[in-house]
Amino acid sequence: MQPTNYHTYNEIKTQTEAWVQALDVVRASDSPKAGDYDQVIFIGCGSTYYLSLAAAALYQELTGRSARAVPASELLLNLQTVMAQTGSLRYLLIAISRSGTTTETIKAVEKFKAEKRGDVLVISNYDEVLSRLADVNIVIDKGQEQSIAQTRSFASMYVAATAMCAKMAGRGDLVSAMAELPRIGNWVIGNYEEWAKRIGENLSFDRFYFLGSGIRYGLACEVNLKMKEMTLTHSEPFHFLEFRHGPMSMVGESTLVCGLLSTVNRQHEAKVLEEMEALGGTVSAVGEKEAEVSFESNIPEEVRGVLYLPVLQLMAFYRSLAKGLNPDRPNNLTAVVKLDF
Repeated sequence: MQPTNYHTYNEIKTQTEAWVQALDVVRASDSPKAGDYDQVIFIGCGSTYYLSLAAAALYQELTGRSARAVPASELLLNLQTVMAQTGSLRYLLIAISRSGTTTETIKAVEKFKAEKRGDVLVISNYDEVLSRLADVNIVIDKGQEQSIAQTRSFASMYVAATAMCAKMAGRGDLVSAMAELPRIGNWVIGNYEEWAKRIGENLSFDRFYFLGSGIRYGLACEVNLKMKEMTLTHSEPFHFLEFRHGPMSMVGESTLVCGLLSTVNRQHEAKVLEEMEALGGTVSAVGEKEAEVSFESNIPEEVRGVLYLPVLQLMAFYRSLAKGLNPDRPNNLTAVVKLDF
């Protein structure tokens, strides 16, 4: 079958349309102000938990105020490990869900509201149950998908979360700079799809490691998940320098180590990749400049993170096909997880 016969491929290739909508929706929204809250908590499940990791790191970097990310199930089942038990702190809960019907996330938001802990902001691709629990509701319907693994949806919600963090920080300059993301994203997809195909179809690799630090760690977690879901391949994410502390023992000729490079810390991160290549692994870098995949975007580092996603999503897509799998229907998975609580 041709790639265009798969929903996943078409959703990856058209995702920048949803980026445009995400920016429009956030710009038009009445966003909360960072100064009104002592802490912001981001929650999600699976991909959207990884999105929460990236968004919480960005929020704290931009605002200088406390933020953390936890799986929705942890807020639901272990609230005492997530939030201070004093009633004096004012929280903003940012709940992220593609479907808006994920059981753990809905129940966690309901518990948060019942205890009157603060306000709720929801980012989703569907105006569903979760959205109706929100004080501020961000819906990007152009991110909706027919495939199970999140690609276009994740990217659209990440753009929305990034713009919201910048807006809450009072950084209108960063929100304005994000207007160039769709154009650059289309260029990156068109320019590097063949690179993604070549790496993805190379079945001599039997393990993948995705390295990212700071606001890129959550993104490394997400592209690692795409490799697991779509290709049933051993894949793990790590912070760059942490990879030296044990995991590099797994590096060899059948290993691909992919680094999501930052600009600020490039010197230290590139050194890790050089060391892994010396151990016999194959290394690839994705970043703004001087990488196998280079954005050349001139968009500020804080808000260009979505550009890491499309090519690595395509890598997983092509590997899935090379292994004779169906990327639209990953093994053992459903699009929405609903549980009986």
